[in-house]
Amino acid sequence: MAQAPPRGVLPLVLLILNVGTIYCRRPEPYYGRFIGKLTQYAHGIRGMVYAVDESTVFVRGFAYDGTGPDAYFWVGDSPQPSPEGILVPYPEDYVSRDPPVLAAHTNSDILLRLPPGKRLRDIKWLSVWCRRFTVNFGDVFIPSGLDPPRPRVLPEFKRLAHGLRSGNISVLDAKTFYIPNLHYDGAGPDAYFWVGNGTEPNPFGTKVPNEQGSLHPLRGYLGEDIEIVLPGKLTAYDVDWLAVWCVEYRHNFGHVLIPKDLDVPPALGQTKITTSSTTSQTPISASNNCKEILDKRLQVRWEIQGDHVQVTLAARLRKDQYMAFGLSGAEGRPAMLGADVVVAYWDIRANQPRVVDYSISHLAQCDGERGVCPDLRLGGSNDAILVSGLQKDGVTTISYRRPLLATEADRDKEVLTSRPQSVIAAFGPLNSRYEANAHSFMDTTRSDVQIDFGTTNDNTCLGLAELDAGGPAPWPPRIIAHTTNFTARIGPAGGRRGYTPITGHPSWGIAWYINDQLIPEIYVERGETYTFAVEGGDDRTNPAKFHPFYISDSSEGGFGQKKPEDQRKQRVFAGVAYDNEGYPYPTAVGRYCEWTHKTTDQALQSETFEQYMETLQLECEPGEPSVLNWTVAHETPDLLYYQCYTHNNLGWKIHVVDPGTPIPLPGDKSAITNMATPLLSLSLSLVSLTALYSMVRSR
Repeated sequence: MAQAPPRGVLPLVLLILNVGTIYCRRPEPYYGRFIGKLTQYAHGIRGMVYAVDESTVFVRGFAYDGTGPDAYFWVGDSPQPSPEGILVPYPEDYVSRDPPVLAAHTNSDILLRLPPGKRLRDIKWLSVWCRRFTVNFGDVFIPSGLDPPRPRVLPEFKRLAHGLRSGNISVLDAKTFYIPNLHYDGAGPDAYFWVGNGTEPNPFGTKVPNEQGSLHPLRGYLGEDIEIVLPGKLTAYDVDWLAVWCVEYRHNFGHVLIPKDLDVPPALGQTKITTSSTTSQTPISASNNCKEILDKRLQVRWEIQGDHVQVTLAARLRKDQYMAFGLSGAEGRPAMLGADVVVAYWDIRANQPRVVDYSISHLAQCDGERGVCPDLRLGGSNDAILVSGLQKDGVTTISYRRPLLATEADRDKEVLTSRPQSVIAAFGPLNSRYEANAHSFMDTTRSDVQIDFGTTNDNTCLGLAELDAGGPAPWPPRIIAHTTNFTARIGPAGGRRGYTPITGHPSWGIAWYINDQLIPEIYVERGETYTFAVEGGDDRTNPAKFHPFYISDSSEGGFGQKKPEDQRKQRVFAGVAYDNEGYPYPTAVGRYCEWTHKTTDQALQSETFEQYMETLQLECEPGEPSVLNWTVAHETPDLLYYQCYTHNNLGWKIHVVDPGTPIPLPGDKSAITNMATPLLSLSLSLVSLTALYSMVRSR
């Protein structure tokens, strides 16, 4: 085996062409920045390790005897490999629930992607690690100051003919070019993507397949984002320009020059080709396609119709439910983040079916800027076109059409017709805006489901299963009284035992925990001052962890995401101020504390809320709580609500009473006002139990 180059040294080869120009290029094969050799401690570990880019590692010639009982690739930032590391799955596209144990290898080339959010600068070592016995079979250490190759951003296409223009072009790796917002009128009779050498495009170039891998003359483009791959062994280091060139008339429609000092990642398969314009060149005939997902509770039918796909969804929906279907945010697994979905439901107000195009930029309720949002609400377009709808025999069936192309690159994903794609689906409740609220874990795709939209006669449907109409008994609502100090934190909504059955409102999946009780009803007295230590988050860039606390007469909340005319319909009593220009802003903004699940949500298994709390753990970010002081005025209405400024439906009731007013006891329904449902009995919160029992004894 040839000796590896020393760390940090990048060998170069100088090619002198007969025209006298000196070109600087990478040696072939090129694997990226050399990190080092795996040091063997056991089980025949061997391999050369390279940094492909800041989040990808290539292990060349990897060997391992495969006899370790629980071995994985393992990374971490401790001084030495330790149990505190993080597992790096291999192979990456495994289909089982848990990553597979590392198999035997004799001389394998392995591409490893670091876990989401991790970069090479965040880790100090790569190990082959046995979890069961906490043994390091072999490792390599990441040199400090390692500078991995990175994609290179180039200028846009020079605009010369046929309306050719684009955004800034990127060299993603040594073979892949990303061309955003490509426009070209398609009128050139013999035009191709074209690469070659010299100071400008010339006839002595090479055709580059289009985004579909085709060498047909280029079609027209109307603002699509595409990726193209250089053919054969050709790399970006071998060429001086990329152009759109008419071969027949030897005419340059526009080009971009490629700099000599490229330092882009090698092309080892780490770049996933996901373009917004891979359409079929030939029409696909009508088909009889049907697939049942979500435990056979949702039927999905599809048919390619020109440059659109028609989708029909059928399910047994309740009147306040939606069904959602679309393209996963990641290939090979169900991913909500980055997904492009259509939400379909029956609008009982107008007795009409509805379909709405959604994008998911953040795993949080839509705040008007980010989250799980209708594209229209973000200033985009609703690309879902309603075709028909029917309610019959308890089944809601809704058909819609959407373009194959991604019409908005930042919100839409493309429907491919050349290979299967990962899809996601869900059932969930609608909120008061008739927008999708959070679904439960059991009502969404939990494993990879793939559909080949380009296929025909793929029909595996047998019959719809019934939706689960029953449910566990909800926890009784809580009461807090006879205290002037409160903590306000975030926690899980308790599924079908918690927020929704208590309030009758749809839930986003999180709710306020007041004094560590799930949405208790608070009793306050007029003339008294109350203090809330608010820990709902202070990071405005992360809507999933930004929940300012405020008090209002709105049972929905979400003051900050409302339009001015809707804000005027709310009366705010604490937690909101106005700047010099009259714009509102929240004042109760403190660090983020959340009750999180120790494992998975155990609401269904917890008969009482106290049992549920034992399955949770409190996690707080650095910082201090915000202190909100509220003096209850004598003219304050009898019923208010504590809410989240940025999201709907996180809080519940504040009962305002005169001093000396009796607080309702369990079973005393005559003293209870405005309860969510008369079938729910009251239970006492821990913080007020002693005081209330003393009242009983005094009687």
